[in-house]
Amino acid sequence: MQRAKEVTKAADGSLLGDPGRTPLSRKEGVKWQRPRFSRQALMRCCLVKWILSSAAPQGSDSSDSELELSTVRHQPEGLDQLQTQTKFTKKELQSLYRGFKNECPTGLVDEDTFKLIYSQFFPQGDATTYAHFLFNAFDADGNGAIRFEDFVVGLSILLRGTVHEKLKWAFNLYDINKDGYITKEEMLAIMKSIYDMMGHHTYPILREDAPLEHVERFFQKMDRNQDGVVTIEEFLETCQKDENIMNSMQLFENVI
Repeated sequence: MQRAKEVTKAADGSLLGDPGRTPLSRKEGVKWQRPRFSRQALMRCCLVKWILSSAAPQGSDSSDSELELSTVRHQPEGLDQLQTQTKFTKKELQSLYRGFKNECPTGLVDEDTFKLIYSQFFPQGDATTYAHFLFNAFDADGNGAIRFEDFVVGLSILLRGTVHEKLKWAFNLYDINKDGYITKEEMLAIMKSIYDMMGHHTYPILREDAPLEHVERFFQKMDRNQDGVVTIEEFLETCQKDENIMNSMQLFENVI
């Protein structure tokens, strides 16, 4: 599948922790926190590709001026309010909502849908576990369904948020049990799920122990008091001071 190939090729295997390779972003002099406001940048995101592939053509009906609310059981907040909560334009929100409504007529997306999305974009790997973790990160209230508002707010952070916002979101993804701490086991589970989804099909091929090496290096730098867990404060401080870690965080731009 061409879409999967394009996304996989964009990922730099060294982001998973291969010490013998240099991150692409450093080679090209491009920093992870650069602004990404173009439609082309949006279309690198699997979730956005999925949504926009179902959106009606621009200007095809009279509802372009406001979000359509009448045909869904869960009605999203007003367009103006969503504009203030995200960094998407009005037109982008309209397109995202049309696609979301077409794919999820109830106004809610469930975990099985996330698994289907990522299995389509990474057909040569097993995306089930990663899709589970990613869904839980979006599902802030843990009720097993994601509203359109939560969906676009999360996407806004991932695609256009500040460095601090993106790192807080990444911490939430790693913190699987949501107890406010990241353990080695949690971080390794996330890294393995990404490796299972795409690592085996990157070029050059990653070693089997790459996720574990990635985690060990992270913890050596992040766990400052050596208590076996990483707090949000340790995570934010270490990431923002360490260029290698910041480069590694580009991983999430390639698999969201």
